[in-house]
Amino acid sequence: MKVQYFPDTDTLYIELIDVPSVESEEVMEGIVLDYDKEGKVVGIEIERFTERFRREPAEIPLKLMPA
Repeated sequence: MKVQYFPDTDTLYIELIDVPSVESEEVMEGIVLDYDKEGKVVGIEIERFTERFRREPAEIPLKLMPA
């Protein structure tokens, strides 16, 4: 897992596995999930990160797939 913060856009990116993403889905405003070719989540992008987490934790919905 790799976490990157981009201060110029206030974006946090969590790379869960080092696999290219082929599809992205905004699951709620400013939260984008990246999927690999098998439909597994490979990354999570959180826009306006400091604004979102300054107050209280946010829930990020994930689709869980059987292994």
